[in-house]
Amino acid sequence: MTVITVLLILAFVFCFYVAWNIGANDVANAVGTSVGSGALTLRRAVILAAIFEFCGAFFFGSQVSETVEGGIVNLAVFSENTLDYVYGMLGALLAAGVWLQVASFFGWPVSTTHTIVGAVIGFGLIYGGFGAIYWGELSSILASWFISPLLGGSLAYLIFTVLRRRIFYSPLPVQAAQRMTPYLVLSFFFIISLIIFFQGLGNIKLSLNIFQAVGLSLLIGVLASLISLFLIRRYSKHEDKPSKELQQLQAFMVLKKAESSLSRVGAFATEELNDRVQPLLDKLRALTEEMKGKEQDAPPSEYRKVEKLFISLQLITACAMAFAHGSNDVANAIGPVAAIVNVLTGHNITDIHSVPIYLLFLGGAGIVIGLATWGWRVIETVGTKITDLTPSRGFAAGFGAAITIVLASKLGLPISTTHVIVGAVLGVGFARGIGAINLYTCRDILISWIVTVPAGAILSVVFFYCLKAIFS
Repeated sequence: MTVITVLLILAFVFCFYVAWNIGANDVANAVGTSVGSGALTLRRAVILAAIFEFCGAFFFGSQVSETVEGGIVNLAVFSENTLDYVYGMLGALLAAGVWLQVASFFGWPVSTTHTIVGAVIGFGLIYGGFGAIYWGELSSILASWFISPLLGGSLAYLIFTVLRRRIFYSPLPVQAAQRMTPYLVLSFFFIISLIIFFQGLGNIKLSLNIFQAVGLSLLIGVLASLISLFLIRRYSKHEDKPSKELQQLQAFMVLKKAESSLSRVGAFATEELNDRVQPLLDKLRALTEEMKGKEQDAPPSEYRKVEKLFISLQLITACAMAFAHGSNDVANAIGPVAAIVNVLTGHNITDIHSVPIYLLFLGGAGIVIGLATWGWRVIETVGTKITDLTPSRGFAAGFGAAITIVLASKLGLPISTTHVIVGAVLGVGFARGIGAINLYTCRDILISWIVTVPAGAILSVVFFYCLKAIFS
């Protein structure tokens, strides 16, 4: 067996290993909120995500591979010794796989894109020096640490606030939810379609300008909303008046707001006015405390029906996000392998070729198996350890993440899908107050984000020298 054959076999094995770890870590971006909210069991989430991740990876993948192949390191540096480039890319693959496996073991949702980019930067820096790296890529990663969670969190916060005010604070929440659902479905399908059309249609050679993409996405959204309108008619008839439990809960929430507003009067009022306000505030606090003691442990029947409706919306969210994720992030595994195959089959190192179909199949299969065997660890972190999620909260987080992805894609902003969804979950938590956030989990996630790029770089350097020593 020749050295070239051995290197090709290693490339395919490492590709599958990285794809396996992408499935174990990154797929939580798509289904973590659905599992955490109870909309999906872990087993059903794995099955749904496996189907849609594979379809996205196999039919629409490969768009990011060119960046990984030649957009990080100046390939001309390796023109005199192309095998060093092969060793470096193999080391980068192995480094990315090892770091993702470590992160998955601890349940840290880290960016696979940042991991592989850090790994490629590591061996490129050691081999060719500072001039061999396109530093704009690294600056984009640093920017995304701030841009991704802020955008995702802000939009999720806004969406959940709107849902809470328009539905959960409505005297008739079920009716309000039924009215809003077609518009939510239209908006979500429109956004997801744009993500796919803007980023993932390279394999079927369909080129759309922005007007065509928007028009086709709008058509898909309208059709989806009409279907949802038809399905809603099968929903149980709504009540003409709110239940006593809902009236009591909403009255309690209004009293809490009134208490908060009245307690701030003292900061602006005169001493005489404050003396008159204080007895009212004391009575209001006593009434609020009395109502709090009578609160039901279970939510009102109307809220349970609303959450049941949002379960269906979350299923749509999970499937669409899994499809979009598979179409984009599979290139983190197959991009370096495409570059290795390109060099070992005798092509010029600076030539960028399309990704072979068999690599898309290998990457898609690896993602599915990784999700099925180890994906539960990171799904648990995203879905349950940051903040408590319900179907409506999970939908708001997924919707906010989807909007962030499509906006950033068209504006050219560097983002990480992992950072976006974690930021979106945090945004939903902040909408309920800082007390709803698990700050210890957030601390661990933030540290893992900061460590990801240098960890990938250091590991890739170690593996680069080990592979070079073995085959040289």
